[in-house]
Amino acid sequence: MTARLDRTVTTGTFELDGGVWEVDNNVWVLGDDTECVVFDAPHDADAIVELVGDRAVRAILLTHAHSDHVDAVLDLQEKVGASIHLHPADAPLWERSHPERRWDEDLRDGQTFEVAGVTIHVLHTPGHAPGACCFWVPDLGVVLTGDTLFEGGPGATGRSFSDFPTIIASITDKLLTLPDETVVHTGHGGDTTIGAEKPQRQEWVDRGR
Repeated sequence: MTARLDRTVTTGTFELDGGVWEVDNNVWVLGDDTECVVFDAPHDADAIVELVGDRAVRAILLTHAHSDHVDAVLDLQEKVGASIHLHPADAPLWERSHPERRWDEDLRDGQTFEVAGVTIHVLHTPGHAPGACCFWVPDLGVVLTGDTLFEGGPGATGRSFSDFPTIIASITDKLLTLPDETVVHTGHGGDTTIGAEKPQRQEWVDRGR
């Protein structure tokens, strides 16, 4: 069976620094007909379970711990029985949503996961959040960037625990070095490619966001 990426979109709120915003979040599921991993758990565990179907979930991999990416993760874990993986630098953000318990396993830069015959490479890409991670799947020619890189530029860095020079360095060193044809699947909105974004780097630096 061939590995594939499935997507659903969930709707809810993002809360940080006293603000509340309505957001639509992409949820990505990578696997085949028997097993999969889930990337992020926003807003609606039942919608994610529906996307998973009867497949065994091998792990829940979190791009970062902003509330709109983790608010349904404990509910999802209860429903699918998979371990939760997060980079430990995002502990301060995680604790705002889930002070009652820790995630299960730490993500680390260079770590790999195997599912459905393909390898997932963990890229630690701080900036939008201290523990932000992207997940590169060279076998499929894709990278899942969470809120680190979108069509047209980096994720937001105007809130607590974020930093613009750091996200530029992460994108430059970890993402723009990937093959140009790599498809970028983001945490919100549509897709882009590394090749489409690379020529815009200096423009992002000049505008400072």
